[in-house]
Amino acid sequence: MIEKYAEIIGEDELDSIVKIAEKLKGVSVLHVNSTPSGGGVAEILSKLIPLMRELGIETDWKVIRGDKDFFTVTKSFHNSLQNGFGELPKGAFEIYNKWQEINGNELDLDYDIIFIHDPQPAGLIKFRKKGKWIWRCHIDISNPYEPVWNFLKQYVQQYDSIIISSPVFGRDDLIKPQYIVPPSIDPLSIKNRPIPEITVRRILYKFDVDPDRPIITQVSRFDRAKDPLGVIKTYKLVKRHTDVQLVYVGSPASDDPEGEIVYNETVQAAGSDKDIKLLMLPPNSDLEINAFQRGATIVMQKSIKEGFGLTVSEALWKEKPVIGGNTGGIPLQVINNVTGYLVTTPEEAAHYTLYLLRNTNIRERLGKNGKEHVRKNFLITRELRDYLMVASLTGSQQTPT
Repeated sequence: MIEKYAEIIGEDELDSIVKIAEKLKGVSVLHVNSTPSGGGVAEILSKLIPLMRELGIETDWKVIRGDKDFFTVTKSFHNSLQNGFGELPKGAFEIYNKWQEINGNELDLDYDIIFIHDPQPAGLIKFRKKGKWIWRCHIDISNPYEPVWNFLKQYVQQYDSIIISSPVFGRDDLIKPQYIVPPSIDPLSIKNRPIPEITVRRILYKFDVDPDRPIITQVSRFDRAKDPLGVIKTYKLVKRHTDVQLVYVGSPASDDPEGEIVYNETVQAAGSDKDIKLLMLPPNSDLEINAFQRGATIVMQKSIKEGFGLTVSEALWKEKPVIGGNTGGIPLQVINNVTGYLVTTPEEAAHYTLYLLRNTNIRERLGKNGKEHVRKNFLITRELRDYLMVASLTGSQQTPT
């Protein structure tokens, strides 16, 4: 399987990955997160872990348990860490700690290297038996709500090292090594590999989208941080000047209890406009998402807050220009007038959308640049190499006595 990437990344790059992996032969590795599907973390792990196993590294993936109260708490943590302010449910810290205890007693954590993904399972460090522990934070913690950050920090500072997605997410108040590892996409997955034009058209028709008229597409959860209401407003501003359709594709996630509420808000904002399609697809709808991104004229990711925004790389890989919110990891992917445009308001987004709709040659130039930018920086093989490097470096650190 891993050999198939050579024609995309080159033999030399593949050889370097194999050589790093050889240093980890005989080492057991565990990844822990909060959901088996839905969202970028689960998607990355579903690709990364088979590749690590193929390289001869004993690698497992475990998902923590939690009830609705727990995931309501962790969603409030997520929002307050990224937004800088918080509204926590009553007894939030006690609920969080209760489920760390439950999971810590249920999960086998007897591994040499343990990657703990995001805040939901961060408290499992209390149950360290052995090995080196790495906290992999996929969200923006650069300006957090202090009460939540101070609560989590008591756990985070017990880790041996930390991985963040962007240099701007670094924390001066953590003394442990912080490694920058942007997320990635798998170019060989059903979501990202080439598909026939007839397949794209068939899927668009199935959802009552006209492939022969301009399409703005955003693929993301129905989450206020993704600004679905701002996307609707952008579309309505553009619609005043030209014919266009809007397709907003989301999927539910078991660790996001707010999704249905935000979906209903978005439906209300869309009103009765038949050119707005708000689709809630199952988490495994990879072929459909591939088709919606390939069928788009312009892809939008108008986030207000963002960890990284893998859907940006997905769209760029398909040679689509992206209009993205100037936040989180999006500026690593969207380079103004090179791969797309960064915006902060619906008015800016509408301006650049109209500009691109009217200039086919510029859309094509940005699309070609975008694909090459992703090939060099945001493919799963690069992330695999980075994880192996962090595991190797962390594994060789001296444990304080």
